[in-house]
Formats: sequence, structure tokens, C-alpha cells
Amino acid sequence: MRALVIGGTGPTGHFIVNGLRARGYQVAMLHSGRHEVPEIPADVEHVHTDPFDEAALSGALGTRTFDVCVATYGRLRVTARVMAGRCGRFLSVGGAPAYSGYMNPDVWTPIGLPVPTREGAPTVSSESDDAKGYRIRRTEEAVLALHPTAAHFRYPYVYGKYQLLPREWSIVRRILDGRPFIVLPDDGLTLCHYGYAQNLAHALLLAVDQPEASAGQIYNCGDEEVPSLRQVVEIVAAACGARLEIVSLPYELAACARPLVMQQRSTHRVLDLTKLRTQLGYRDAVPAREALALTARELLAHPLARGGMEEKSLTDPFDYAAEDELVAAWRKALASLPPVKWAREPGYTLSYSGPGGRPRTGAFE
Repeated sequence: MRALVIGGTGPTGHFIVNGLRARGYQVAMLHSGRHEVPEIPADVEHVHTDPFDEAALSGALGTRTFDVCVATYGRLRVTARVMAGRCGRFLSVGGAPAYSGYMNPDVWTPIGLPVPTREGAPTVSSESDDAKGYRIRRTEEAVLALHPTAAHFRYPYVYGKYQLLPREWSIVRRILDGRPFIVLPDDGLTLCHYGYAQNLAHALLLAVDQPEASAGQIYNCGDEEVPSLRQVVEIVAAACGARLEIVSLPYELAACARPLVMQQRSTHRVLDLTKLRTQLGYRDAVPAREALALTARELLAHPLARGGMEEKSLTDPFDYAAEDELVAAWRKALASLPPVKWAREPGYTLSYSGPGGRPRTGAFE
């Protein structure tokens, strides 16, 4: 059996390549050749060309055919056209921004994506709402038109080794720099789905194993647990042997947290994984909390270059003087608030039984 992986050097690539090899496939990787990763064994063929160029891609493949093609990189519409008639099975990777409101939550009323977002939720229908999301949606349609038995995966943001824009670096660098606190909007309660590279590769490989069940299907992917932003910070800090005080500010004031939130609001982006779990039997290969800790320790051992292209792409200025000024002003404002006298102290309702709740009225029998 022969498999072609277009891409293969990104976060999920070596997991996919080695997963196919473990299933008995003879694997070829088609990529630019600018990067190689040591996890790829010597028996894997490398085809170096420009995956974004249709003529180059077609020329590099010639008349070759494959039992399976996994497209993780390049221009997916171009890849789908070139591979039509060249592979028995086509598996493709796209993104959750196909959903209407993923990048522009204001298109929903009330504002924000439905939680969780299922595969049947509306996709971006207009370039004016989100041009990139609209292109992603159109690409999905083109893939399934050319490959009716394809399995397509809507990835969230990928994290793990070889991620060129590791959001966790905004936390890890502050720890390395000895910062005592980190600013988060709205107490860091935002829920945003992410996917550890090994978990996302595992999901795709389940479709390789189950061609009939996954034929013509689109699947949400991601970790089974969706930690809040606050939990992400705490897990990453603990993995680095540190503790960061979390300073909560209203989103409108917490500009320094934008690289972590990665959107213009602190609304949620949570994908429903029911279809992936029930149809293909998906379970995390690595639990999210463990995966976050592994990613943090990888960054600690191999930090990004200060001021390098990767760090610049995160758009986090690490402007600690401005952060100190902001937090000092916020604390001063809080301290200046006059005390408020309530005619009757607000409670948590009579159903609440946690700390500070209504005391027991009698002995338990």
C-alpha cells in the first residue's frame, strides 16, 4: 500500500507519517524541502517541490498513484484537483474558521458562537463577514466535489512541537523573564478549543482505519477537554516550576493579553466532538493537561529567539513597563472606589451550598 503525505514537517506531520508506516503503508512526503524533522525515518521518500504551485505539484508526481493521500499543507483546492484520479482515498485538513462567527463573533445574535459548535452549524457565507473563513468554506466544497469519499477535518489551533506560532510562549517567556504576574481578560474564563498535534493526527488516522464510516464526512477535531485561558496559564506555569499571579482586567483594557486570546472578544470557541467520538471512536491520545505541560517544557528547553520571526509573528511586544503601568493604574482605580452599602446583601440563590453560601438551618438526620 502506498501513501502520500503533502506536508509532513509541521506539528502533526511526523505523527501522521509514522502512523501510516505503522499501518503498513509505504510513505512518500511531498514538501518544499526547506525543513526536515528528525522524527521522520530514513525509509520515507521525500518529494521536494512547491506544494502551492499546481504545475510544480503535478510535475513532481508525474503519473504516480497512491492508495491514500493526506493533504495537510499547500493550497488544498490545488491539491484536490491534482490528486483527482491519482489516489484511492483523499483525506484533507482545513480549519474551524470555516464556521460563521469563528473569527467574527459579532455576526451572531447574541454575540458569540454557539457552544459547542457542531459540524452542521452555519459556515461563512460572505466575504464581508470573514474573507479567510469564506475561502476555507469554499475549499471544503471543492474538495468534496472532486473527492466525494474524502474525509475532511476542521482543525482548531494546533499546539505542540514544531508549531511556528506557539501561543504558550507568551506565558513561558514571562516566566523566564521573572515576571510576577500575567494580565488576562475577564479572569481568563474564555474557552477556546485547541488540539495537541498528536491528538489531531490520531483523529485523522482513525479515518484511514475506517474508510467506509468516514467517507464524505467532515469532522471537528480538538482535545476532549477545553481548559479555560486561566487554566492554560496555570498548567503551563506549573509545568515550568513557576507561579504567575493572574491579574484580571476587563477585555477592553487587557490589550497585552490579545496574543493569548487571539480574537477581538473574550467569547468562547468550543467545537462539538460528538461525531468524531461516535463515528470513529476518538479519544485523546494525550490528555490536554498533559499535552500542555509537554508543550511548555519543550519551549522551556528550546526557547524562541528573542525578537526573531516566530516571536514577532505572535505580536506580543512583551512590553513589561506598559504592563506594570496598566496594572498599577487598575489597582489604584479599584482602591479608589467608594464602598457600596447594600440594602440587602446579594446572595448566590438558596440552591447554592458552596463557600459563603446559606448556612444550615438544622441538624442533618
